[in-house]
Amino acid sequence: MYLARVYITLKPTVNDPQGITVLGGLKSLGFETVSEVRVGKFLEIRLDEADRHRAESAAREMCEKLLANPVIEQYSVELVELPG
Repeated sequence: MYLARVYITLKPTVNDPQGITVLGGLKSLGFETVSEVRVGKFLEIRLDEADRHRAESAAREMCEKLLANPVIEQYSVELVELPG
């Protein structure tokens, strides 16, 4: 069994209006050293799969088909083997 940690962010060339809003909020709260904020998504997916390669392949397929928009987003998958 594996836990897939999926990180989804906008590609660097894509404007991030939510990140710009958060940046403005942080600066207005006095965090002047913050120079950039990019907002993304984080998902944890538990996979009942014994084979590491198949678990990673399934998580990547989920990203390609549903979780991420490959035109404007990039993603990474981190697998953690769970006991049991």
